[in-house]
Amino acid sequence: MSMNLIAILAVVTFVSAFIQGSLGIGFALIVAPVVGMLKPELLPVTLLLLMLPLNLHVAVRERDHVDWSGATWISIGRFAGTFAGLWLLAALSVDQLDLAVGIFTVVAAGAALVAPPFSPNKPSALGVGLFTGVTETATGIGGPPLALLYQHAKAPVLRATVALCFFVGEIMSLVVLAFSGRIGSEQLLAALYLTPPVLLGSAASRLAHHRIGGRGLRLGVLAFAIVSGLFLILR
Repeated sequence: MSMNLIAILAVVTFVSAFIQGSLGIGFALIVAPVVGMLKPELLPVTLLLLMLPLNLHVAVRERDHVDWSGATWISIGRFAGTFAGLWLLAALSVDQLDLAVGIFTVVAAGAALVAPPFSPNKPSALGVGLFTGVTETATGIGGPPLALLYQHAKAPVLRATVALCFFVGEIMSLVVLAFSGRIGSEQLLAALYLTPPVLLGSAASRLAHHRIGGRGLRLGVLAFAIVSGLFLILR
């Protein structure tokens, strides 16, 4: 990786970590398309590794607001979906994975924009967990389905529950990817280089998360995600 590429990705990961820490979603939606454009070989492993400290920080910071029942059923579904995601990752070439990232980004962000209100329950939590396991293991993107599930909950509940589910699910995906031999030194090195910007962005969000209403910034994140995803699909 060149220094220019590292610098670009460092800025992107800092901004994305700040947004994720403030809203509860946004990191993978922004980072995955950018990495897909510049260095697709890093997906999904580097993205999953970078999200571990970010989501652990948010989950611990707002642990009093976790929806434990929902998180449990999401994690059960997530476990099953992880293996389907591994199969999808093995079946796709780099170019096809690039296209898949674009499609998942646009579909997930579009769904987040237009989905009607509904309350989380056991079947919906299981279904969202299953879908997230597939998409996050294959592409690194899993936030929008979880955000959809909790989009009408209070902001601390959304941030805390989504972060906890992410953290548990990312460990599942990384363990399965490691046993399948899909974690390489370049992905680990990239994660090492980009961890400081993630930690700084996450720390900065601590100063702002209680001041951000979320709607305007959330819409901006989703719009950026759709544009980035379309670029990956059409290029």
